Amino acid sequence: MTSTTKAPAFKQAQYEFTAHLRDPENNPAPVGIEDRRMAIYRELLYNNIEAFLGNGFPVIKSIYGETNWHRMVRDFFAHHKSRSPYFLEISQEFLAYLNNEREPQPEDPAGLTELAHYEWVELALNIAEESIDMNDIAANGDLLAGHPVLSPLAWPLAYQFPVHKMSPEFLPDVPPAQASYLVVYRNRNDEVKFMEINPVTARLLHLLQDDDCMSGQLAIEQITAEMQHPNPDIVMQGGLAALQELQQSGIILGASR
Repeated sequence: MTSTTKAPAFKQAQYEFTAHLRDPENNPAPVGIEDRRMAIYRELLYNNIEAFLGNGFPVIKSIYGETNWHRMVRDFFAHHKSRSPYFLEISQEFLAYLNNEREPQPEDPAGLTELAHYEWVELALNIAEESIDMNDIAANGDLLAGHPVLSPLAWPLAYQFPVHKMSPEFLPDVPPAQASYLVVYRNRNDEVKFMEINPVTARLLHLLQDDDCMSGQLAIEQITAEMQHPNPDIVMQGGLAALQELQQSGIILGASR
């Protein structure tokens, strides 16, 4: 028998093998393989995936409880077709599964996908390879006259649900009237932290990110005009204080030279 005639049978055996590992309840093991041996592969692969997801999404795991959590992980393992072969990107694949593939279940909390994204951000920042280059940044520069530079390891985020507060004891059914604005960042000790900010500070960071030539003063003046605030000096003082607080946390690195 030639190799070309053997290939389809070999591939079929591979498909049966991997299908069984992904979903053993609905896909029988290939004929001729001892179940004791198959069990080693079944447990090893699933346990590795489950442990990684449990470490990456601890709040979601605690919300679901053991039974529902394992049911969701098994569904992900059985049906999601990962685009990346890298183990560290499993969390990103799980996020794609939740956003695009998972059929809503009664146990799913409102705001599940936002909570998953928030938990994913922590891992993404932990492994982010961006480095901080201060060559064109004055650490003690004037944050009003110059352009305040945001750290590449600081991500301003907005969520409809208060994801930073969600837990098994706090699961709002509907989003509150006020969205949650956060900056998740990695500090100089390589610790991932978050800061809750107000909508005005969130708008300030958006303007500075959108235009890398805009000075802090011009950004605050634009916000004052958008708010139609009767006392621009108060807004300017508050904006400067926000910039200084962000700099103290390492979210803003300084002013561009």
